[in-house]
Amino acid sequence: MAVSVDTVYQRVLGILNKEQRGYVTAQEFNLYANQAQLDIFEQYFYDINQFGRLHGNDTEFSDMLNILNEKINIFEVNAPMTYNTLTGYWQPPANLYRMGTIVYANVTTHLSLYPVPNTTVTTTTLVEAERINHNEFLYINQSPYTKPSNTRPVFVASDKGYKVYGNTALTQGVSCNYIKKPAKVQWAYTIVFQEPLYNAANSVDFELHPSEETELVIRILELSGLLIKDYQMYQVANSEEQQTIQQEKS
Repeated sequence: MAVSVDTVYQRVLGILNKEQRGYVTAQEFNLYANQAQLDIFEQYFYDINQFGRLHGNDTEFSDMLNILNEKINIFEVNAPMTYNTLTGYWQPPANLYRMGTIVYANVTTHLSLYPVPNTTVTTTTLVEAERINHNEFLYINQSPYTKPSNTRPVFVASDKGYKVYGNTALTQGVSCNYIKKPAKVQWAYTIVFQEPLYNAANSVDFELHPSEETELVIRILELSGLLIKDYQMYQVANSEEQQTIQQEKS
């Protein structure tokens, strides 16, 4: 599920050429394409905050919160974290945009009575860690009733990373569910007869939901209008964008 970078590129060039508004190079397009994708992506979270304060509806395909969550779900990832033995902190994946939950794989070993008596059985249970601040950890760690355990882990976030505590500070078996950043868009090409020819093998498509194709074109045209100093093109693209936003929120 993605938006073809070549489709968007050809639409942008087609509109600019039709209107005789100038030309956007592949390098410029890639720059604006990534900016447009990031703008749309980040707007999802502001929109969720806005629509979360409104009453939804019972229509299966038109509830805005459901639509926004469907678009964000594309970027939900589960991945292991990396433990830094020098600092004692867990490091999230490099493409982290927003942390969701941290999960500990609690491994226990016990003797089985059935089907084979006295057989050693290893069980792995995924346990979600509770997020607390540093002061809370110092407080709850003093009491045996609230102290973290492998079945009730906690984590503390800082600029160094994440500390995860179970019976002791955990150094293995930690993963996270998170929202990743969109991959960097790239319209790649090879020069043929002094003209850039699309190279699909080295190109990277937009990771946004397919419904965002038109919005991507509009936003890139808006940025292109500023590049070629065509204020009229900027106004047209900006007007289209505002109409789209108003339609979505009405």
